[in-house]
Amino acid sequence: MAEARAEACTGGSGTSTTTSTSCSSTSSISISISDGSPISRIAQDHLFTILLLLPVESVLSFSSTCKKFRSLACSDSLWESICRREWGLTSVDALRSSFSHHHHPGQSQGHHRTSPSNWINIYRQVSRLDSVTCYNLSDLGEEEEEEEEEAAALPVPAPRASHSLNFVSDCLVLFGGGCEGGRHLDDTWVAYIGREFRRKLLWQRVNSGFPSGRFGHTCVAVGDFLILFGGINDHGNRQNDTWVGQVGFHETLGISLVWRLLEVGSIVPPARGAHAACCIDNRKMVVHGGIGLYGLRLGDTWVLELSENLCFGMWHEIMTNPSPPARSGHSLTCIGGTQTILFGGRGLGYEVLNDVWLLDISGGNTKWVQLLYEIRDIPEGVSLPRVGHSATLILGGRLLIYGGEDSLRHRKDDFWVLDTKGIRSQGMQGNKVNSNTKGLLASSWRRLNSKGYKPSCRSFHRACADHLGRYVYVFGGMVDGLLHPAASSGLRFDGELFLVELLHSQL
Repeated sequence: MAEARAEACTGGSGTSTTTSTSCSSTSSISISISDGSPISRIAQDHLFTILLLLPVESVLSFSSTCKKFRSLACSDSLWESICRREWGLTSVDALRSSFSHHHHPGQSQGHHRTSPSNWINIYRQVSRLDSVTCYNLSDLGEEEEEEEEEAAALPVPAPRASHSLNFVSDCLVLFGGGCEGGRHLDDTWVAYIGREFRRKLLWQRVNSGFPSGRFGHTCVAVGDFLILFGGINDHGNRQNDTWVGQVGFHETLGISLVWRLLEVGSIVPPARGAHAACCIDNRKMVVHGGIGLYGLRLGDTWVLELSENLCFGMWHEIMTNPSPPARSGHSLTCIGGTQTILFGGRGLGYEVLNDVWLLDISGGNTKWVQLLYEIRDIPEGVSLPRVGHSATLILGGRLLIYGGEDSLRHRKDDFWVLDTKGIRSQGMQGNKVNSNTKGLLASSWRRLNSKGYKPSCRSFHRACADHLGRYVYVFGGMVDGLLHPAASSGLRFDGELFLVELLHSQL
């Protein structure tokens, strides 16, 4: 395994064997190479460039050949460059900044950390992610009891489910959802996060009056904008309107959010709710499935092409064979570029699903491909089928899947990761996958341990990641409550906000 070899490269101590920390120059790396080998005649910067073209396994194999190549293959500058290659420039720059300036959830506000100096360990921790740590952001904690009365007077969003939650312009934005009595909500809430962790969030309600109240809608971030589509109101009416929202900052008024109806022409998707959507290619939104008129589950796929200034958009339907069966309560997550992963949901026969589909709309060859795997090949995989879960793209190009409920409406509190690297890179011809796909996808699933705060089992909550993909925020949902004599179930709406940390700072 790559992570095992990476540990060997650091001697298992968490400390790199190289003394170089420069990320832009390799001239300071000293290598003693005998004159007898042809590779010894290759300049150090050329070797550096060659290693960056190789897969991680090959780099680690190269480091094991002899001591002469170990310092280069395990150098901090090389592994920071590998992290940039694998995760993107923005993620690595943000990660470097977060280690330099951000507050850790378990640390006081006055404590600062140092910049990371061991990128091979950071890569290893991300690659072999086996646990997450949760923190309750709705509870101030014992050390801040004196602030409880003051905090109780601060406005907070009401408990809800099937709402939307997005991270955009360094803010959490929450809109709508369903609440007690089967009623919809039409409120918009914003909390500033910034570029550092905040133990206590201050919610601000934005009185925009638009869009109209609804639940089961979708809202995706497109750059610094939000695109909202569809949903169901408390009269059961399905919607198919499209809205654009933009966060603004004012010295006197604070944070604002302005919504406007997007002009999309006469061709629009049928009205629906409980569908799934995501942003792809930084300028498009994909919508799939949901519940349409008369409670009929849908299996259609639509793409919204947005103009450069987001003044108007054009909808068109994607029709391919095969395509995912009709469903609702599933997830649709962009894994980079023009590729999207669909997972789970509830089908036409009310069955709860666990199938995985890949949508690629690159060029003119748009297609859905089902990625097959056997549940029995996955440890604890019997618990994978679910509806009303969240699926969030996190650092390292993986999907973090949390919560949901099974066919018996038993809510879940488990965390899973699906490694999409193999999915993105595997060779596929037409609508068929190669013979290794079943084993590849089965090995890409991993159930994570959960540490710290223990949130209640929940479904139809919402989750979103910060700009780095290191922190995931989760709000609301349906949770188990007390069963009263006159009630048919013990379900209740939840108003809790908690954070999931994916990468620890103590490296």
